[in-house]
Amino acid sequence: MNNQLSSFEDALHQLVHAAVPVSETETVAINDALGRVLADDIVSTVDVPPLDNSAMDGYAVRIADLAADRVLEVSQRIVAGRIGDALEPGTTARIMTGAPVPVGAEAVVMQERCTVTDAGMSTSYLPQPGENIRRRGDDIATGDMVLSRGTRLDAASLGVAASVGNAYLPVYRHLRVALFSTGDELTMPGDSLKPGGIYNSNRSTLYALLHGLGCVVSDLGIVPDDLESTRRTLRDAALMHDLILTSGGVSVGEEDHVKQAVMAEGELALWKLAIKPGKPLAFGRIRSVGGGDTPSGVKGAAFIGLPGNPVASFVTFLMLVRPYILKAQAAEVIAPQTANLRADFSWPGDKRREFLRVRRNDSGGVDLFPNQSSGVLTSCAWADGLVSNPPGESITRGDQVAFLAFSELM
Repeated sequence: MNNQLSSFEDALHQLVHAAVPVSETETVAINDALGRVLADDIVSTVDVPPLDNSAMDGYAVRIADLAADRVLEVSQRIVAGRIGDALEPGTTARIMTGAPVPVGAEAVVMQERCTVTDAGMSTSYLPQPGENIRRRGDDIATGDMVLSRGTRLDAASLGVAASVGNAYLPVYRHLRVALFSTGDELTMPGDSLKPGGIYNSNRSTLYALLHGLGCVVSDLGIVPDDLESTRRTLRDAALMHDLILTSGGVSVGEEDHVKQAVMAEGELALWKLAIKPGKPLAFGRIRSVGGGDTPSGVKGAAFIGLPGNPVASFVTFLMLVRPYILKAQAAEVIAPQTANLRADFSWPGDKRREFLRVRRNDSGGVDLFPNQSSGVLTSCAWADGLVSNPPGESITRGDQVAFLAFSELM
């Protein structure tokens, strides 16, 4: 490891390349699979829909029977879940949305176009063949692969899995993460704030972000600012976890012991990035002592040390830890989508890559939070995304900027 600042792109490549996907799998109920990563392809054994069905409430007809002022006898009423009789010539069937279309029917005329009396139904509208009929297998045909291995399951994909009859799904096991903070100045929320202390906001932020990614988190609390305590915590955490995530203690202060502890208990491959906020970020590996391999089968546990400043911790997690975790969970898609939006602000730029807290406005642009300090966590609560600004580039009002929505990152 050298002391040169790594670019954001190099650091991201290094972290993702080093992530070892878990291989162990389990089968879970579909209602418990949200956010999990699919461990096998899902192939449909049924057609969806299983039969031709009506796209709306109306009347199933033979097109040849429709003539001006002709009244068709309503021979039957078909509701969803009931198979009707074949449609005889000269008749029509009252049909509800989702109901199977009777044999012989060529179209469904929406009820708003129909006149119904005791004598029957008439319409002046001439439908096209197949109008308002959803054909068997229109959505999914038997044998179709509907979800691929490596898919991170969201509400829509769980609905697709359910639509082809899956009550249980094969998924990769949870990533096991140990989380702790360092800093004698930190106080847990709920405790009395000691003189010179601050409440530990990073613990709550990182815990929530890890849970949102489907990790099993061991919260190890606050570790005292001394080398031996830090080393001991790292050794213990490496026994049963895939990743150790810390905040604070990775800068260059006299009481910042994490870097020294990691180098004593393992190796440090990355330290200090050319990004703002988030320069002091560390990545390496902690040896497993006396406990064998980590659950993923790799010797020791990966280590990522985030900055102590709350915004820097938040931003570096989203931009660097998140893709590492997704790769380690065996997810196929790890890169967030970006959008080019109009900057409704100006910004001088920096020699490092910057991640600016912004919020979309009603006119289609983005506004900048006025205080971009790495200690102002309210900027993250106010914002709905980040602008990724390349090093050495200023922003002039009206420029197109790369926007990453928090909805893509959390």
